[in-house]
Amino acid sequence: MKTKQLIGLSIVSGILFSLAWPEIGNLSFLLFIAFVPLLAVEDEVSRQRQLGFHKNQLLFSYIAFLIFNVATTWWVWFASPVGSIAAMTINALFMAVIFQLFHLTKRIIGRKQGYIGLLLFWIGWEYIHISWDLTWPWLTLGNGFANSTWMVQWYEYTGVPGGSLWILTSNILIYHLLKAGFEIGWNQRYTFKWIFWTAVLLFAPVISSFIILKSYTEKEDPVSVVVVQPNIDPYNEKFSGLTSRDQVLKMMKLAKQKLSRKTQYVVMPETAIPDPLREDLFRNSGEFTILKSFVDQYPNLNIVTGASTVEVYGKDRPDSPTARLSNNGFWYDYYNTGLQINKKREIPFYHKSKLVPGVERMPFPSLFLPLQELVFDLGGASGSLGIQDERDVFTSSNDSVKIAPVICYESVYGEYVGNYVLNGAELIFIITNDGWWDDTPGYRQHLAYAKLRAIEHRRSIARSANTGVSCFINQVGEISQPTGWWEPAVIEQDINKNDQLTFYTQYGDYISRTSLFFGGFLLLVAIGKARINKDQKKK
Repeated sequence: MKTKQLIGLSIVSGILFSLAWPEIGNLSFLLFIAFVPLLAVEDEVSRQRQLGFHKNQLLFSYIAFLIFNVATTWWVWFASPVGSIAAMTINALFMAVIFQLFHLTKRIIGRKQGYIGLLLFWIGWEYIHISWDLTWPWLTLGNGFANSTWMVQWYEYTGVPGGSLWILTSNILIYHLLKAGFEIGWNQRYTFKWIFWTAVLLFAPVISSFIILKSYTEKEDPVSVVVVQPNIDPYNEKFSGLTSRDQVLKMMKLAKQKLSRKTQYVVMPETAIPDPLREDLFRNSGEFTILKSFVDQYPNLNIVTGASTVEVYGKDRPDSPTARLSNNGFWYDYYNTGLQINKKREIPFYHKSKLVPGVERMPFPSLFLPLQELVFDLGGASGSLGIQDERDVFTSSNDSVKIAPVICYESVYGEYVGNYVLNGAELIFIITNDGWWDDTPGYRQHLAYAKLRAIEHRRSIARSANTGVSCFINQVGEISQPTGWWEPAVIEQDINKNDQLTFYTQYGDYISRTSLFFGGFLLLVAIGKARINKDQKKK
């Protein structure tokens, strides 16, 4: 096979991934064959190497994954051209390196071990990619079913990593089925074996998902929620045009259209209060006065909102690694915050802790701090924000409801959201901005991923976005009352709370952790075998 043909197959693989992805092509079934052309390329490169031809497998896989990244996350360009190029090219390189590890393991240890390595390396890498400074789980393979939730109701047992495992295993089986059919014929017993196991792997999860979907019933335990979408331009109004007080007044004017005496919650978006306010003095602010006046008018009203807040420590340097020194010599931390106001005196603050790399958190600060001016803005305030260790939940004024205040980017992390639920959350409120990326697939993908959180943890979701899409999501991932892009809106609905824990909520990303452990062991074996082979050649 010539180099042009190998490049062509790599391009086909990249196109298949892109067409399968939510809000790009939405043809999620293509994920089951998207790796197949790339596996054929890898096989051919390995065969030609045995004949003495040395072709660069890393380059071929990089072509495929670069197409995948560009086609699905090009919208980051609207936040920052420099940041988008870096994100797409580097993430594609990570994927190509993982595929290269599979290629090398297969060549050094053997075919079976190599394909097992592909499963372990990829899923293990996805786990690393949600945990380190360059965290970017947007293209985790299991996210590809976000608009096909009828296929993955079993995520309540496996989470998104189960979807990644399903995709990778299916591609390997389908590739070997096609290879067997074309090389030895379709009427051979060996080929029938591949047909059988491929069919089982493809259809058994779908059938089980249908059964779960049809049998699942939400417990009737309603909570009346009003969601506000103010539609304030994040570039020209939110942080520099409208005053913070005027923005709060606008949101409460919208909320009043749906408020009633039975309303238990009003949910407002991320940084709904944009001016940084000291947490210890928050009760003295005009924004608090406005919100508290509404709370006092209704018997059981709780307001959950996003805000920019500051914690002041004093003149002695605190333990916080993100603390900054003000001009007057005081140390402080700046937070992207969720807070709750009700009839209780205490105001709980939750600080967003899964931060957007490059804008809310400077990755590897000792290395990248000089590049701070090139930071790209995906939402929030520039610079490294403060975080907290625990996932706090907010309790209603009458102690009858506990909610998870999930802020923006945090909603992409399954196990992370599960920590709120483990701490008692019965409902999930997602507060976000989503206005940074214009009318592109970006905010729609962000919405789609929220449906997976509802399934994984069987929690109803109220989603408040600064602009499109605010909505409600039930416990099987179905959206209701979605609002439009770039328009003010307010919606109201009774959503059911739930206090039961799913298997995935209890055990989190156990598939990923297991893959990382055994993948690391397999990689060490491959490295050891390579050294032995090298020493034998020297002799």
